[in-house]
Amino acid sequence: MQSVLFHDRADAAISLAERLLLIVHKNNQVDSDSLVVLAIPRGGVVIGDVIATKLNAKFDIIVSRKIGAPYNQEFAIGAVMPDGTYFLNDDSGLTLDVPTSYIDNQVNVKVKEIEHRLLNFRGSGEYGDKLKGKIVILVDDGIATGATILSAAKWIREKQDCQKLIIAVPVGPRDTVDKIREIIEDTDDIIVLYSPDPFISVGRFYRNFEQIGDDEVKGIMKRHGYISKFQI
Repeated sequence: MQSVLFHDRADAAISLAERLLLIVHKNNQVDSDSLVVLAIPRGGVVIGDVIATKLNAKFDIIVSRKIGAPYNQEFAIGAVMPDGTYFLNDDSGLTLDVPTSYIDNQVNVKVKEIEHRLLNFRGSGEYGDKLKGKIVILVDDGIATGATILSAAKWIREKQDCQKLIIAVPVGPRDTVDKIREIIEDTDDIIVLYSPDPFISVGRFYRNFEQIGDDEVKGIMKRHGYISKFQI
């Protein structure tokens, strides 16, 4: 049974970039100004940095925060996005019994957490029309439960009016990948280089899967023109 597939995140990103080049230039020459690589911190930022450089694309991050169940905060029943939009995981069935007041309170708390993190990493919590009409490439270093990338994909598709969404990750479980396919449009794409069974965990498929610190993220963001509101 194969386990290690990539040396590190940069190695995985190079393989993803090769596949992405084939997709974005498949039918016609795509203007690099129309491409935005949107990475999920922290591990996804390393992936996104490499891909944005290879594709000569604009680079940014997307931060969401999960809504935990009232009596088990580790169990995600939904997720909140930067503008306060939230998505509930109706598959769990638990959301039916969760009071609206609880959800509203959680959204207020999570939006403040998201804003602080965005200020820390990119200097601003505003996106404006940055993604409107663009080909958005949403990346992470892998998919586990899929809660984060699912909520980000829904937000991009439903709120940002992008031209096309491409989700690109090195590894992810087949059932979660199938769920993502259900929410994206026919014109969108999803690239998952490997969907091993059993999956177990993302880190299992990397030889080097060290935790990425805030300083490393801010260093990458600075190279792409973002300045943190806080000291590095």
